Amino acid sequence: MKESGASQGQSASELISKRIAELGDWRGETLGRMRKLVQEADPDVAEEWKWMGTPVWSHDGIICTGESYKDKVKLTFAKGASLKDPARLFNSSLDGNVRRAIDIHEGEKVDKSAFKALIRQAVALNSACKSKRCKKERS
Repeated sequence: MKESGASQGQSASELISKRIAELGDWRGETLGRMRKLVQEADPDVAEEWKWMGTPVWSHDGIICTGESYKDKVKLTFAKGASLKDPARLFNSSLDGNVRRAIDIHEGEKVDKSAFKALIRQAVALNSACKSKRCKKERS
């Protein structure tokens, strides 16, 4: 696993672990569980710490961010609108042209295999868009 976006001498992974521990409730547990699933789905994922304290998972571009709010943990997929979601995990930001998000509230569980499939799709899309063919299609 790669890391970038270190702050104050701490690596991004250390900062994410610290955030999870600081939450100290169901949100920290949920964010930690989802982080583990991201890492299992893509062992080469890079953890980053961006935008003044947002955990970000990347591979050839942003896969998703993990944010915690009072009533939910939000996982926003940068190119979620381009991903197939047969399990209908996306339940937020559905009207956007590019992003899609999964809001997880206290006590809710996420289908592990469906989530990992989304992560793998996002990595494949990022990798394809890194190629010259995809860049030509955009211009």
